[in-house]
Parts: sequence; structure tokens; C-alpha cells
Amino acid sequence: MELLLILHAVAAVCAPWLATRMGRGSLVVLAVPPAAAFAFTLWVAIRGLPAAESTVWAPVMQMELAFRADQLSVVMMALVSGVGVLVLVYSAAYLPADDDGLGRYGGVMVAFAGSMLGLVTADNLLLLYVFWELTTVFSYLLIGYHPESRVSRQAAMKALMVTTFGGLCMLAGFVLVGQAAGTYQVSAIVADPPAAGAAALVLVLAGALAKSAIFPFSTWLPAAMAAPTPVSAYLHAAAMVKAGVYLVARLGPAFGDVTLWRAVAVPLGLVTMVLGGWRALRETDLKRLLAYGTVSQLGFLVALFGAGTRGTALAGAAMLVAHALFKASLFLVVGIVDHAAGSRETGELSGMGRAMPWVCAAAALAAASMAGLPPLVGFAAKEAALESLLDTPFALAGVVAGSALTAAYSLRFLWGAFAAKPGVAERPVSRVPAAMFVPAALLSVLGLALAPAASSYAEAMSPYTEALRDPGHETHLVVWSGFGPPLLLSVAALAAGVLLFAAREPVARAGTMLPVLDSSQVFWIIVRRLDRFAVQLTGLVQRGSVPDYLMLTMLAAVGVGVFSIVYGGGPRLDVPIVAWQRPGQPVIALLVLAAAVLALLVRASIHLAVVVGMLGYGTALLFLAHGSPDLALTQFLAETLLLVVFALVLRRLPIDSGRGRLPFPVRLGLGLAVGAVVTGAGMLASSARDVVPVGAHMASAAEEAGARNIVTALIVDIRAWDTLGESTVLVVLTLGVTSLVFLRRRSYRIEPAEAEHPAAEPHWLASTLPRGPRALAFDVVARLTFHTVLLLSVFLLFVGHSGVGGGFAGGIVAGLAITVRYLAGGRNELAVAVPVHAGVLMGVGLTLSTGTAAIGLLFGSAALDMLDTDVSVPLVGHVHLSTGLLFDLGVYISVIGMVQDVLRGLGAELDRQIDAEEGA
Repeated sequence: MELLLILHAVAAVCAPWLATRMGRGSLVVLAVPPAAAFAFTLWVAIRGLPAAESTVWAPVMQMELAFRADQLSVVMMALVSGVGVLVLVYSAAYLPADDDGLGRYGGVMVAFAGSMLGLVTADNLLLLYVFWELTTVFSYLLIGYHPESRVSRQAAMKALMVTTFGGLCMLAGFVLVGQAAGTYQVSAIVADPPAAGAAALVLVLAGALAKSAIFPFSTWLPAAMAAPTPVSAYLHAAAMVKAGVYLVARLGPAFGDVTLWRAVAVPLGLVTMVLGGWRALRETDLKRLLAYGTVSQLGFLVALFGAGTRGTALAGAAMLVAHALFKASLFLVVGIVDHAAGSRETGELSGMGRAMPWVCAAAALAAASMAGLPPLVGFAAKEAALESLLDTPFALAGVVAGSALTAAYSLRFLWGAFAAKPGVAERPVSRVPAAMFVPAALLSVLGLALAPAASSYAEAMSPYTEALRDPGHETHLVVWSGFGPPLLLSVAALAAGVLLFAAREPVARAGTMLPVLDSSQVFWIIVRRLDRFAVQLTGLVQRGSVPDYLMLTMLAAVGVGVFSIVYGGGPRLDVPIVAWQRPGQPVIALLVLAAAVLALLVRASIHLAVVVGMLGYGTALLFLAHGSPDLALTQFLAETLLLVVFALVLRRLPIDSGRGRLPFPVRLGLGLAVGAVVTGAGMLASSARDVVPVGAHMASAAEEAGARNIVTALIVDIRAWDTLGESTVLVVLTLGVTSLVFLRRRSYRIEPAEAEHPAAEPHWLASTLPRGPRALAFDVVARLTFHTVLLLSVFLLFVGHSGVGGGFAGGIVAGLAITVRYLAGGRNELAVAVPVHAGVLMGVGLTLSTGTAAIGLLFGSAALDMLDTDVSVPLVGHVHLSTGLLFDLGVYISVIGMVQDVLRGLGAELDRQIDAEEGA
């Protein structure tokens, strides 16, 4: 299965390249992956079911690439892959040869086919959700295939919003179900259903109903007819809209006998069946007529599978195949009529049956199956559905009413597309390519050819249907079950359908008069109201004030903490509280508290920056007093660098920060509340631990990694990917912030200032210093200690696995050396001290870290498992050389690049701007 999904992905990526070289023929080539999937489906079905495969991904989170093919999955796989092949072949003749979007169309169609294939075979709820959302994204791209059309854009947006809303609800339901079951494996949940709450079931059903356009989520499917007709035949007849039906069917053995499940699925399905059929009777566009018919049939399917009995499940499984065959065929026929006659309006088409007799025959065969005429698959499925519902009069009445409407709009479709209409001139018809006719005819003929195999199909589906706990009414899936109540009900429905068709004009007028509000209008009214509310709320909370943002964030944190305590039934603390372990700790704590209070009182921005730096230094002292020199060193270095950055930025801001918008007592109370919530959260988290802390295993893990420094081993060896991600984020943030300073310039080069003594023979110090006052002693010391500090940073890099240090600490030390050099000599010294561009340094650092991890994966057993040796270096001592050291070297270079970029943007560039302003 994984290879099939990879094949679809590769074909989707190669689609634009194929389209530029082969034109429409590329769509035939792109049909190979679905064809391979169809062959694989047949092979799996012949070899024996169920078939499963699994690849462990994140076992702690119960995430794995688990796929399983059983009877229900195989049916869906056959429909998705088989219809996908035919639709792609059909598209090769349907789409214009000069269409610029051929590559995009083919790529997205194949990607959608692969996503749908993964959805119906996924045996993990979270994996199923991933494929579920992929189908949503790809359907959005296909529905909006014509981006220049406002109708297409709105239709795509509507489908995306409705189905994504349902998908998010479904994800929450999946989490609740998985937590209740103790597993996210679908087959395990079905075999041993958990006692899932009402909220979980309603949320799961919300996702399924939204995907399958069940009331009240029906509005998006008719609007989606803005997509090309082959897309409608695939997504909205055989594939995407079946996803919700499939989910209800898949979870039916687990929850089908739950009263809430039935109470939601069955009534909404019946309402959708009746409303969709009634709306189809007033449509004059053939595609929209079929769209509302599809909505009606999807309601029928959801009602059958939602009933949760073995009989209704068997009827639903039969209708699943029948609907895909006749509805996909009819959509393709609409494409043929539109392609040949240039119109889909029933009032403009006349005599098409005489002009295209074979197309008319294929459409008649498919429409007869949709109406439920013998001896077609649709008839066998409908007879089984009526028989399975004989014990439920309400549901039976709804299905009979819906079947009458189905027969009526089936006749309306045939009459509108092919009948000769009085007073309407016959339209000239162009030749129908064989690549368009054959897929439509094949699907309609299959509806007839597969009917005799109905009983064999029922036997093949018995492992699925027998898994449902409620047997329901005894049901037979056969072409002819004799004279009985199901046949009488079918005849009554057909007769009512004929009468409705005969009175089509009054019925259509009544349909236009009855609706008070159009569902599409209701949808866009809701969207506009939400947009207006979002704008008003944004204007209320997003005022461009950083203090306001901080206040709201802190209030939200306090609110979450208070809610958690109240909702959780009160705190349950089981953590020993120790006042202090060393005499120095309370003294440092008092200094930190004093600095915190002082930060609330000072007004000048530069003073506030210094006080906040004191808080950071005090925290570093607490780390040191607690026996964590690595954390203390990193904190000291980072605080120093931040203090310099603050000073560089604040020189462009007013000296006085002004009074706070909130009174001192309010700010003090808010700070105490946040501190209490954060401290309490930490204590509660420690109290909730029910396993041995992982810290007890850190020493042995670090020693196994060849490191005596647990902190460095944790950051580099154990959490390599996490560290790589954090480094990447820091680089991106640095580039983003500094680029704002250079927003109006095209050059990022450091421009040197005019030297004070431009002598012919430059002196080692005076040649690069700009004009103005300076501290000569500071200048000299900065140059004399620069290389020594750089050597110290390299030393920290190499000994990080054995002692205090590491790539980040070494990079910060080197950055401080560069910072001191800049503070002493300005941007001239910065350019001389680090002649390499900051972007190059960050790029080399990230490349080195990423490449080291990737090489370890290729040639080792883990990301950083390749090189591991110990050497003795003169003057340095024991050095542990490993792949982790190369990874740390990349972090070291990246940090130096980030520091240089900050000094270049917030220092050298601001210096240039100040000089320019003073010169002006």
C-alpha cells in the first residue's frame, strides 16, 4: 500500500512535466497509478481478506502507518481506483488541448486518488484524518480549477470551509474515541468498541455528515458543480462524498447499535434524501439536477449505514456500488452532451436522443438503475434496503418517499437531456470521441452486468455485515426476490415518481415558491457575519500595543489556570516543598524579587532593560546555586547579548517609557497571579506523574552516547531533531527581524564610516575607528582579547560533551567577542572582525547540522550515529569526537551568523542611519 501511495505522489509531482511534453496524452499516462491500485485491489481480494501492513512511526503517541484491507475497504478501493482510471481517460478527450492547466489538473487528480486510497485503507484514526484533510485540500483545488471565475472560487471556498469544519470536529471526536479505547487502531476499536461518550459520537458524525453533504451541510455540493464535469463524476459521485458514508459504515459495527448514533444519522439521512430529491425536480441545469440527486442518494446511504443493522448494512454496501456506477456514468454523459451540444440547460436541448442514440442508451441504462428498475444493480440494492427497513415504519416511509422523488428526477434527467421538446429547435451536435463515450457506457453497462452477481456479493460482504451486533430484519440481496412487500413498495414509488414527472411544471413552480431562504444565501450570510465579528474583535484586542498584548496573554494564562483547577476538582499537590538547599539561594531569591518589583517602578526604557537583565542574571545565579553550570553559563551569555541588543535598539526610542497604562497595584497583582499559576502548574504536573522520572535514566544514556555532560548530550544527541528545528526557527526569526531594518535598501553590505585618521600607512587601531569620542582603553582591550575569547569559544565547543560548554554556549561566547569588537570600534570593526556575510554563516551552519543528521540516517542507525571516537589533544585534554560534535559545530556557526546579523541590522545599519540624519 505504501508503494502505491508513493507511486501516486510521484505521478502527481511529475504531472506538469508530462503535460508540457505530452499534452492531453499525459492524463492517460497518469491513469497508470490508479490502474495499478485497481490491479492490487483485485490481487488482494483474490489472495484473501483481511490484509494488513504497518510501519511504526511514533509508537509512544500510538502513531503508525497502518493500512488494512477488508471487504468494505476493497469495495471502496475498487471504486476509487477503477472510476479514477476511467475519469482520467475521459478527461484526456474532454479538456481542451490548449488548456494551460492540464498539468495542474492531472497532478491534483492523481494526488486526490492516492489520498482517497489511503483514507479507505487507513487502520489508524489519526492517519485516516491526515488523508481525510488531504482529500479536502485537493478537492478545493479541483473545484476551483478555474481561478479566474468568481463562481469557482466561491464554490471551492464553500466546500473547503464546510468540510474543514466537519474535519476538525471529527478530529476531536477521534481523540475522544481513541482515548476511551486506549488505542487509535480502527480494527481494534471495531472489534472491541469503547464506551465513547455522546460528545465523541456527535463530533465524529459531524465530520462524516459534512463530508457527505448531509443536511444541514448539503449546500456545498451543488455549488461544487462549478468544477469540470470529470471532477464531478469522480469526486462527487464515486470518491470524495463517499468518504463520510464510508466512515459511518466503517464505525457501524462499533457504534451502529448506539441509540444516539442512530438518532442522528437516520433522521438526517432521510431528511437529506427527501429534500435533495425535491430540489432536483426544479433544476434545469443537468449537472445541478444530478448534484441534488447525489445529495439525495448520499442521505439514503447514510440512513442505511446509520441504522446499524446487518440488513441495512448489506443494502448500503450494495447501494454504495450501484450509486458509484450510475451516478458517475450520468455525470460523464452530461459532459458528453455539453461537449457535443454546447449546453446543459434542459430548455435548450431537443432531439439529442436521435442525434446521439448510443449516448442516450447508456444514460437510460444508468438512469434506470438510479430509479431502481429491474434487472439492474440499483433495483437489487433498493429492494434490499426496503426489506431491511420493514421493521422501522418511519425510516421505511422516508425511503419510499425518497425513491419516488428519485424516479421522478431520473425521468426528468432523461427528458431534459434527450427528448424532443415542442418549440425548441434541435441543436447541432459534434462528434463524440470514443475516449469520452466508452467510460460512460462501461459504467452504465456494469450496472446491468453485475446484477446477477448480487447474491455472491452478499456472501462476500458477510464478514463485514456479520460484525454488526443488531441483525435487524432478514434481508436478501438478489435480482429477483419474488412478489412481496419490497416489490409492492417499489412499484408504488415508481408510480408516484411517474406522476411527479408528469406534473413536472406545477411541481417545479411549487418548488420555487416553497423555500423561504436559499441555503447558499444562508451560508454566505453566516460567513459575512463571522467576518464582521472577526473584524470587530480584532479591532478590540489588536490595537498595536505590545503592553496590551502581554496583558491579554497573561490574563488568558491565569484564566486557563483557574479553569483547570476548578474543572479538575481542585489542586492535588503531592510535591515536597523545600525552602532552600544552599545558603546562597534565599539571598539570590531576594535579589531577584527586588529586581522584579523595581521593574514595575522604573520609567526610563534603558533602566528597565538593565533591571530585566538583572532578573536574568539572578535566574542564572539560581541555576548555578542549584548545581547547573551549563544552564547558568548559557543564561549569563544570552542575557549579556540581549542587554546589548536592547541598548542598540533603545537608542532610537524615547528615553522615558512613560507611565504604565495600568496602575501599579493592578500590574503587581497580575504579575503575582501569573507567577502563582505557572508555579502551581509545575507543581501539579509533578504531582500527576505516575511513572519513574526520565531523569533517572539520563546519566546512563549520556554515558552510552559517549558524553559526561548530560545537558549537552540531551540537547545534541537525544533531541537532535528538536535542536535542529529550534536552530532553524531562530535563523528565520533573525533574518525576519533584521530584514525589516533594511526594508528600503537593496544592499545588505556593512558600509564603513569615515575614518578619523585616513593615513597613507594605516595604524592597526586608528585606521578603522570612526570620528567621535571613544574610550581608548576599551578599544585596545577589545582588540587584545578578541582572539583569546574566540579560542575560548572553540574550547567550549569541543569540551561540551565532557564539561561545561557546547555549540550554543561556544557560539554565544564568540558572538560576545564580536559584540565587544563592534562596541569598541563601530561598524568598521564589525566588518573587519567578521568578513564573511551573516547569511553565509547561517546557511553553512544549518547545512552542516542538517547534513550531519542526514548522513547519520543514511549510514548509521540514528540521526547522529556514525562517528564515535576519543582522542587526546595537547593543551585541551580528552576530546570526544562524534557526529554530534559536527552537529554542534553547525549550531556554533549558526549562532555566530545570527549574532553578526543582529549587530549588522540593529547596530551597523542604525549607525549609518544616525550618521545620515546628523549629516543632513
